[in-house]
Amino acid sequence: MSVSIRIDEGLYAAAKSQASAEMRSIPQQIAYWAKVGRAALDNPDLPIEFVRDTLQALEEPSEPFDLPAP
Repeated sequence: MSVSIRIDEGLYAAAKSQASAEMRSIPQQIAYWAKVGRAALDNPDLPIEFVRDTLQALEEPSEPFDLPAP
């Protein structure tokens, strides 16, 4: 589902620049910032860098970890 919203031109320009650097579309970049901001507000005791890094790690594909047989 898509919804159109109005945002400040400065925010749009910043998202455009950052989106290009991080290989995201502008809407994906703004959604990512919103996700990080929401997680930071939900966890005010955690440093923002920790919140950001944790969310990035959750987005990365991972393979199951198999323990060696005893």
